[in-house]
Amino acid sequence: MGDALTRLTDSDFVRFRDYFYGRTGIYFDESKRYFVDKRLIERIKACGFNDFRNYFAMMRFQAGEQEFQKLVNVMTVNETYFMREAYQFDCLVENVLDECMADRNRQGPLRIWSIPSSTGEEAYSMALTLLDRWPHIDHVDVEIIASDIDTAALEVARRGIYKKRSLQYLSDGAKQRYFQSVGPDRWQVADTIRDAISFTHVNLADPAQTERYRDFDIVFCRNLLIYFDEASRRQAAGVLHEALRPGGFIFLGHSESMSRMSTAFQIRKFPKAMAYQKPLRPGPGQSAATVQP
Repeated sequence: MGDALTRLTDSDFVRFRDYFYGRTGIYFDESKRYFVDKRLIERIKACGFNDFRNYFAMMRFQAGEQEFQKLVNVMTVNETYFMREAYQFDCLVENVLDECMADRNRQGPLRIWSIPSSTGEEAYSMALTLLDRWPHIDHVDVEIIASDIDTAALEVARRGIYKKRSLQYLSDGAKQRYFQSVGPDRWQVADTIRDAISFTHVNLADPAQTERYRDFDIVFCRNLLIYFDEASRRQAAGVLHEALRPGGFIFLGHSESMSRMSTAFQIRKFPKAMAYQKPLRPGPGQSAATVQP
């Protein structure tokens, strides 16, 4: 094909789509064809190949999977900003956190999981909201873990440096308290907040990676499941159910619904937002694997 490689064949697209889906749970339908072709061909050429077949073989059998991870990084979308869907953070501090505290019958920190964390804005938004608005923050140990499949996004999150556009919905007071200017149009989250959040690499579709994520009080899993097909969504619902302690809550993106994926959660409607709760005790015949057909 030489330098003329500008589009995958239909069969090559299907081979890649099915492989990527099997590894990540992310499904690219025909409407994403241009996006996939462009990103994949960029990686093919960057690795010095002129055709899909040889690149695909290298990527699949590479011992350290470095190229597969680079491919994941370019195939995932990381458009976000601070306080996105802020009404859910309102619900967090006005309703959900207090319920979690009332239901807790154990020692240890209150645990929150941001998955996917993307470039970190969501996890940092949680921390800022708790610091500014939750009256118990000085008396309760809170652990925030933020995870993503994209290692490049995680590096951005750990550095905590953002452009002004990403901070546009933060108050001036929050910017002054929790950020410092580190260059033209560059603002960095305070060290104390960055150090308080654990950023980890995890593939939600890989049970070997997710099995250690357990006993969370609250999970934010927003705007990820829209990239999954129905089978992957049901699998993810089971993973998220297992990650929550009994009585724990999960927030999804505004266009996502757990009711379509699993019957193992209860819908909770609060004044400003809706969340899904793992029952304190499973209903008759109900388990983490109870999913919609």
